[in-house]
Amino acid sequence: MNLKAMLATKPIADYQAEAASKNLVRALGIPALIAFGIGGIIGTGIFVLTGLAAAQHAGPAIGLSFVIAGLGCMFAGLCYSEFAAMVPVAGSAYAYSYATLGEFVAWFVGWNLILEYMVACSTVAVGWSRYFIKLLEHYGINFIPDWLANAPFEGNAAGAIHQTGAFLNLPAIAIIAITTALCYKGIKESAVVNTIIVAIKVSIVVAVIGFGIAYVTPSYWHPFIPPNTGNFGEFGWSGIFQASAIIFFAYIGFDGVSTVAQEAKDPQRGMPIGMLGSLAICTLLYILMSTVLTGLVPFKQLNDAAPVAVALEAHPQLAWLSSWVIWGALFGLTSVIITMIIPQARIWLTMSNDGLLWKFLGKVHPTYRTPHIATVITGVFAATLAGLLPIDILGELVSIGTLIAFIVVCIGVLVLRYTRPDLHRPFKVRGVWFVSIMGVLFCSAMAYSLPRGTWIRLVIWSALGIALYFLYGHEHSRLRASRSKAG
Repeated sequence: MNLKAMLATKPIADYQAEAASKNLVRALGIPALIAFGIGGIIGTGIFVLTGLAAAQHAGPAIGLSFVIAGLGCMFAGLCYSEFAAMVPVAGSAYAYSYATLGEFVAWFVGWNLILEYMVACSTVAVGWSRYFIKLLEHYGINFIPDWLANAPFEGNAAGAIHQTGAFLNLPAIAIIAITTALCYKGIKESAVVNTIIVAIKVSIVVAVIGFGIAYVTPSYWHPFIPPNTGNFGEFGWSGIFQASAIIFFAYIGFDGVSTVAQEAKDPQRGMPIGMLGSLAICTLLYILMSTVLTGLVPFKQLNDAAPVAVALEAHPQLAWLSSWVIWGALFGLTSVIITMIIPQARIWLTMSNDGLLWKFLGKVHPTYRTPHIATVITGVFAATLAGLLPIDILGELVSIGTLIAFIVVCIGVLVLRYTRPDLHRPFKVRGVWFVSIMGVLFCSAMAYSLPRGTWIRLVIWSALGIALYFLYGHEHSRLRASRSKAG
């Protein structure tokens, strides 16, 4: 084991050379980047996790959870923007960590990004499956039995997993297969489809807020912060923070923007606008939507994977909107899956190019110019998880992987300011000490509040990743090989 090699950083110039290559197609302008971010953010958070987090953790104060998560994202997003404009490559936080904190930290972050995006696909697909069943029920169709539309396993906060009696979540597997095929075809086609879907689902979200606010019952908001039941994370301020950690998953869409930097037409200008613009728009919509939902029905009734439909169905006057919401949720969640598969494949591409993962993951299709093998593998693993695990376990795993990546990026941008002050920074964070530290504090507090079972699963995942690094990545590292030759 070579400790010096493990702590070696990849030169920024190497990444900038990769960014200048024409391996991937630069097809995304600023509107497409903002739409890409919104496509990844507006989806599961509003259509699925809002209700679960309100019913189980925060109550009517779920809006405060979105504020806390949004602030953590804002600080992290500023740090991401500085990196993305300076190093516009496909690896996101992995690449930024490699350039500042060394190979082993970069591997750890990259491994957690794999957890983040792959499991995010699965989580969203489970929510999509629930809305799909709702749609069939709306039209009186019941040809998919419960044992083919639910996960065969479920877990509890202590980390234990047991069987439910179901066999497979078939609709969740099907939607991942369809979106994987689209992402295999090309980034331009995926971006066009995503932009159309974003327009549809944002319109529906605005309609729910606009029409639903007339039917809210203010008494449902009292008490605004329900008293703690004695269980950590169930109401009270601990519940608000735990809910913020769980719904934090919904914000990873803006991180996804950074992974397509190598396919942006003008990354130096477009990346900060795409990330921060999509984050600001979505945070406002999240707060308004969660406030309306908890005003339409008592918050405990939102404990469903399709909470928006549940809230609207309680008001006959809004029945006409309910069917539109179901359609909007299906389209919206589809776009989220697209914006999760694309980043996952590109992170594998970048790690493969660095020699830390197998070469076949870095292959680019000669016609479509997409990392096709990595895309297919992402789809297969994501579909497997979606078919077997419930949404709560999946959502918590995504959140903790995301939070760790954000913490490292916040530290990395501060480190690089002092180790490489000479670098050209097209976008520069002002008050970097304050922004970086606040980003670390917010994200650390949310990570700490996640259930014990989530941390146990993270430890297991990390142990597998560290073993893989020493068995393969450390020995095949291109940076290590180049420095050995130079030495």
